[in-house]
Amino acid sequence: MSLTSAEGKNGRALALEFDLSGSNGYASAHKDISLDLPDDYQFTFDLKAEAPVNNFELKLIDAEGNTWWIKKLDVTYPTQWTPQHIRRRQLTFAWGPSGGAEIRHVKAIELVVSSGTGGKGRIYFDNLRFEPIDGNAARTAHAQVSVSSTATGSVPAYDPATGRLAAWRRAGGPGPAWLQLDFGYERELGGLVIDWQEGDYASAYDVLTSADGQEWLPAAAVTQGNGGRDYVDLPEQQGRFLKLVLKQGPSHRGFAIAQLAVKDPEFGATANDFFSAVARDQPRGLYPKYLLQEQSYWTIVGSPHDGREALINDAGTIEVDQLRFTIEPFLYLDDRLVTWNDVTLRQSLEKGYLPIPSVEWRYQDLTLTITAFAAGSAGPDSRLLASYKIENAGRPVRGKLFLTIRPFQVNPPWQGLLHPGGWARIDRVQLEHGTLTVDEKQLIPLDAPSGFGATAFESGDITEYLRQGRLPAAAGVRDPQGFGSAALEYDFALAGQSAAAFHLAMPFHGWSGSPVPNMDPADAEIYVGLAHASTRRMWESLLDRFQVKLPASAQPIIDTIKSNLAYIFINQDGPRIQPGARNYKRAWIRDGSLTSTALLQLGITDEVKAYADWYARFQYPNGKIPCVVDSRGADPTDENDSHGEMIYLIMQVYHYTHDLAWLRSKWETVAKTARYIQHLRAERKTAVYQNGTPEQRACYGLVPESISHEGYSNKPMHSYWDDFFILRGLKDATAIAGILGESEKQAEFAAERDDFRKDLYASMRLAMQNHHIDYIPGCVELGDLDATSTTVGINPVNELGNIPEPELHHTFDRYFDYFTKRRLNTIEWKDYTPYENRIIGSFVYLDQKQRALDALNYFMGDRRPRGWNHWAEVVYRDPRTPKYIGDMPHTWCGSDFIRSVRAMFVYEREQDEALVVGAGIADAWADDPAGVEVSNLPTYYGNLSYSIKPAAAPEGHPGRTMVVKLGGEIVMPAGKIVLKSPRSERVASVTGDGRLLPGEKNEILVEKLPATVTIRY
Repeated sequence: MSLTSAEGKNGRALALEFDLSGSNGYASAHKDISLDLPDDYQFTFDLKAEAPVNNFELKLIDAEGNTWWIKKLDVTYPTQWTPQHIRRRQLTFAWGPSGGAEIRHVKAIELVVSSGTGGKGRIYFDNLRFEPIDGNAARTAHAQVSVSSTATGSVPAYDPATGRLAAWRRAGGPGPAWLQLDFGYERELGGLVIDWQEGDYASAYDVLTSADGQEWLPAAAVTQGNGGRDYVDLPEQQGRFLKLVLKQGPSHRGFAIAQLAVKDPEFGATANDFFSAVARDQPRGLYPKYLLQEQSYWTIVGSPHDGREALINDAGTIEVDQLRFTIEPFLYLDDRLVTWNDVTLRQSLEKGYLPIPSVEWRYQDLTLTITAFAAGSAGPDSRLLASYKIENAGRPVRGKLFLTIRPFQVNPPWQGLLHPGGWARIDRVQLEHGTLTVDEKQLIPLDAPSGFGATAFESGDITEYLRQGRLPAAAGVRDPQGFGSAALEYDFALAGQSAAAFHLAMPFHGWSGSPVPNMDPADAEIYVGLAHASTRRMWESLLDRFQVKLPASAQPIIDTIKSNLAYIFINQDGPRIQPGARNYKRAWIRDGSLTSTALLQLGITDEVKAYADWYARFQYPNGKIPCVVDSRGADPTDENDSHGEMIYLIMQVYHYTHDLAWLRSKWETVAKTARYIQHLRAERKTAVYQNGTPEQRACYGLVPESISHEGYSNKPMHSYWDDFFILRGLKDATAIAGILGESEKQAEFAAERDDFRKDLYASMRLAMQNHHIDYIPGCVELGDLDATSTTVGINPVNELGNIPEPELHHTFDRYFDYFTKRRLNTIEWKDYTPYENRIIGSFVYLDQKQRALDALNYFMGDRRPRGWNHWAEVVYRDPRTPKYIGDMPHTWCGSDFIRSVRAMFVYEREQDEALVVGAGIADAWADDPAGVEVSNLPTYYGNLSYSIKPAAAPEGHPGRTMVVKLGGEIVMPAGKIVLKSPRSERVASVTGDGRLLPGEKNEILVEKLPATVTIRY
């Protein structure tokens, strides 16, 4: 990065040169200033660039380090000098100790370019100014209207209170005309809504702004207007004067405006704001639900390990790729356009678990089923296929299916973490030789459409035409705003009890000429059918490696496990295991290590090895493990759980594969990471932390504060989440050294492990004392209750028995009390995160089976939609809440579910090296005649199979009887197999190949396989 002087718009400019190639970073220009801020203000500057698409930030920083900012994602920087205005209302609190208090004095300002697409570039800034804004100007101003001419009785009048100008017709006949507004003060603009007198509209006109009435700047231009109501977007425009220059139109009478509304800046602040305003002004159903500030839900469509995926939402709209257009269906029946708002919707997966999603529209006697799937292996062969099947259960019917191409994503606007959601540019649409090109993407209609039409927004959105049952005349358009839209039309005539289907294909990585468009319908059906069958077989082979059969009412639990396994594969890009396909299209070692465990527990090993091999390459020379890696490289942010998680991941691979050669290949990674942990601990073993304040002493021997725990993103904390994973890493480093015969390192790491465990629990006890609490806190500083964090101490860190008691049990008692009140809605609550799925497992490990089952049933009920078997990162009490939900499906949440439910059937108990079976089996599952059947479930010791079924009680014995059969390719662990009673009531006797252990836990010891155990109650 460099800062230099360059030729500016007026004199010299600041040039910020950057290189973000292969990195996840930023370049900034920082200037110390001393500036008191009034109630309202703006920063203005001129900007131009020679730069790829990246993010832009302006930051204001006060003396305490509080930061306020505006962050614009994926900015296409102007190549010519362009004025920029950053107003107070656009600045939001970013971080700092104030927690969001208003900034009143600025000590520094920063102009920043941060990684979007990366690459090299140069950005120029000139004329940076600070301008107070007079809040009284608008109240005292007097607006004036002037026109080129006016017809008798048609003097235009402007009402500043409503922003509306009523009824103006120019005098005379055809020819150019103009209308000018002087607001009396410089104001912000968001857009215009113009209602033309019927037939007397301007098909071509310019919108200009001016600060002084002399120098005019172009704000918008319309070249193909079609009358009616025009929505004109004026993003980030301002001026004292506004002028409409009307150039041409179809009427010999000239131009006539019925009404013109001048909109405030919120109307056009972003393209999403603009389309939200349009959507609110149009009938419900013509635009995406999220533009009406209602949450939308979706799922993912893709091939395993591919870098590109589609989304389909709960209304059947398909987003063909990240940041790209959508295909949205409409029906036209009985002279009426039928939208998502007019139908009954239902979502499903093929066979209840395969990642082949469908959305069903029910309308009168018709059912439209939209099915999407990805065919082909990852890479050039992968393609999206979409089928639209219309079934008629009633009288004969004629109609049209419109498949529209729209400039919207499935991802809603509030989902803009790495990239903006909502609007998706469409600059060019063209149907040529049967192939539809949308910018650089090709869409292949496999069935020949009955018609096609495209429109630029200034000529009307596509739904404006569809409501009339017709298409635009153009077969191709260019829209400089990026608001273009189009539609394929498929006419159908269906007798009763008949059906018709239409199919589309879209290659994810570019079209090579196959498949061909406009097939014979029978050939299209065969092509899609073969691809569908191949995709189905592929997913079955991946997901059916293990089998767990439960009674029918409980089988959705296993279906949900398999679906989330599939979603993990789809979210994965090459070796990168990622929790999402949009906002979280990045590989965190935190998410990845635990998701990898879920994969290993389901028999997936090669993909986990590849992930560990790939991630280890990004280790820093000093041994530090980066918290996250993506296409831009490793993120240098300190998150101190990462180091333990890397070692844990390596050890998990060995547990499930026993691949000694592979483990040896990772020894250097393990040893360097353990040494880095020692380095971090040394920072908290100084005299300050040994003899300082109670809070400082509670940090002694821990690793430094970090933001790895998402609750501490505003301010780093000494998080016990980090420390638990550090302990896990030291435990595993010690074990790995022993396995590999590195006796010196084994002793060193064991000593470090034991010392750290001592300091960790001393810290917890002191923190509890400092905060006067009787539960395990989430961090040293806050004394916060966070069972979702503390749960990792139970598993995977396996410190049950070492974590302070009774405080550990108090933690989960408090959680369950709150959980129960939330479940029963006896308290006010707003949202929660399905990371709580991992607490299902905690209750299993704590021998609290009924609590585990209560949590399981509750979280299963909050899959949205239930038919797609997954969770987002956030669940709101009101499903319509238009707020950020992370990614969907969020496969770290999904992997938490997998690991927890797996523990209900089997888990490895580290404390005594026992394999525990059946700890979470519901009484109802065991009592059902179908029982429970588990086949080939991987463990540290090999694959386990077992069944639990009710049996007839012997004569004269009034209680229930269960027969448990265990087998599989198991190397008997040192602690043997411990079978938990599948029923909650007390065991009366055990016969066969098991022995009831003393105590109250209803545990049965099994010392050999195969085994048959009969349990009587």
